[in-house]
Amino acid sequence: MTTVSLRLPDDVLKAAEQHAKILHLPRAEYIRRAIVAMNEDVLKQSRREQLMKVSKRVAAESMKVNAEFAAIEDAPHA
Repeated sequence: MTTVSLRLPDDVLKAAEQHAKILHLPRAEYIRRAIVAMNEDVLKQSRREQLMKVSKRVAAESMKVNAEFAAIEDAPHA
C-alpha cells in the first residue's frame, strides 16, 4: 500500500473527521472509502456517456433502416 500526503482545507478535514467518528471508522479509512466511491462514480459516468454515444449512433442507423422499410412498403412494385 502506498502512503499519500495531501493538503485539505480545515473545514473539509473537520467534516471528514466528524463523519468518520459517526461511522466508527478511522479517518484514513473514511477518506479511503470516499476515494473509492468517487472512483466508482467517475467510472459509472464514463460508462453512461459511452452508452449514450453508442445509443445515438444506433438510433441514427435505425432511422435509416426504418426509412428504407417505409420506402419499400410504399412502393407499388417493390
